[in-house]
Amino acid sequence: MLKELTSNYYINVAMVAWISAQVLKTLFSFIVNKKFNPERLVGAGGMPSAHSALVCSLTVAMARGIGFNSPEFAICFIVAGVVMYDAMGVRRAAGEQAKVLNKLVFEDKDNENKPEKALKEFLGHTPLEVLGGALLGILVAALMPIA
Repeated sequence: MLKELTSNYYINVAMVAWISAQVLKTLFSFIVNKKFNPERLVGAGGMPSAHSALVCSLTVAMARGIGFNSPEFAICFIVAGVVMYDAMGVRRAAGEQAKVLNKLVFEDKDNENKPEKALKEFLGHTPLEVLGGALLGILVAALMPIA
């Protein structure tokens, strides 16, 4: 079963794009913060968007493998649009709200009911981060040979 999964061109393209984005995100975080943060290897948010890289790579792989007129390409294209829109909209708004809530809760000296840890603030993406992920995904799919 593992052999069948790892021989699937479409899964391979998507996984290479996702892993590449997570590694790049970790490297960029290290360069900016001068500190290695292992959470960046699997966490959401940041540059480039791994979600965008994954869905765009799969969409381009479908176009290359079975054509632009296929129902599979159409499904991937629509899902990619939804994922990228969600990353810039709902998930980003949730991250911004988490920042405000963390500030309110942890800066209030009189608050005796402080949670043990802060809410995650890296949830969504800026449009540039989504674009970076989309371009990375397209590049990965364009460069990986069709099996």
